Amino acid sequence: MDEKLKNYFDFIVKQEASDLHIIPGSFPIMRKDGDLYPLVQFDILTSEETEKMLFSLLDEELQEKVIKFKDIDFSFSLDERTRFRANIYLQTSGWAGAFRHIPNEIKSIEELNLPPILNEFIERRQGFILITGPAGMGKSTTLASLIDAINHQRQAHIITIEEPIEYLFTSDRAVISQREIPTHSPNWHRALRAALRQDPDVIMIGELRDPESITIALTAAETGHLVLGTLHTNSAAQTIDRIVDVLPENQKNQGRLQLASTLIGIVSQRLVPRIKGGRVPACEVLIANNAIRNLIRENKIYQITSVIDTSLSEGMISLERALANLVQMDEISLEKAIEFSLNQTKLKYLLEE
Repeated sequence: MDEKLKNYFDFIVKQEASDLHIIPGSFPIMRKDGDLYPLVQFDILTSEETEKMLFSLLDEELQEKVIKFKDIDFSFSLDERTRFRANIYLQTSGWAGAFRHIPNEIKSIEELNLPPILNEFIERRQGFILITGPAGMGKSTTLASLIDAINHQRQAHIITIEEPIEYLFTSDRAVISQREIPTHSPNWHRALRAALRQDPDVIMIGELRDPESITIALTAAETGHLVLGTLHTNSAAQTIDRIVDVLPENQKNQGRLQLASTLIGIVSQRLVPRIKGGRVPACEVLIANNAIRNLIRENKIYQITSVIDTSLSEGMISLERALANLVQMDEISLEKAIEFSLNQTKLKYLLEE
């Protein structure tokens, strides 16, 4: 590894930053608590420097792939305690890289301040759990926490399918098989189909990307497996819409029925900057009760938000109520709550109650 690049990695780890960006013509840039900071204590990078740095991370096979496809996802360990997810890509001024720091320690649901209902979700032996939200909002970290909790709680064969592998798990009560695309399987579809023949109890899918992966995931959940996955959607209702919408027209009805019968719950999360520093999750929680299942079957997705709003006693909570609660607890500012809200009118109403 290039020594200069290693210094950048060491620096952002010490700063407890989440990301590092290496772009020609710019200072190295770190992301911390959601904000970007140019590292002006280092030199501005040239195109030649960035190419030399970034290609020092790639073996011959990966270099051939990135030259052919112009971008590549992979992960690597800096040392025994430090791991990164990486994307190297070609852009107008040359080769650039984006690196996500993956903490060595997998934190518990409680340590991450996630909704306690997640503990009940993972007690189920069959069904579909979805963690959603925009990019960079901690979905992978939440998923890792859930898998690690299962690992410590019960005997199970857990298969993870990721591109690339992020958190590394150590088997405890469970046996864990981690598969990376394309290192361990050429594509998602093949890995998912194969997983059903590998005697799994739990299947973790890093990202549900297309109709085929969603169809296989629904079938897996329907046939006696606990399936956990992520989607880049903004809300629980939008998540259900997305799953059904991407399916071919002749599969939509079946998809709705499968989702209605298998869904356990959806958590849509945001990481909001705290007043005192750091970030705290604000989570919308949908629990698949009979009312939710009926709305999915009847394709009345537009009514789901109302059910969440009126089911607080059952453990459901809207994003706006979660944000309002954090404001009232002096965890986040009103300005940040408004920035992350999907319905500012509703947020202001809840704050005035």
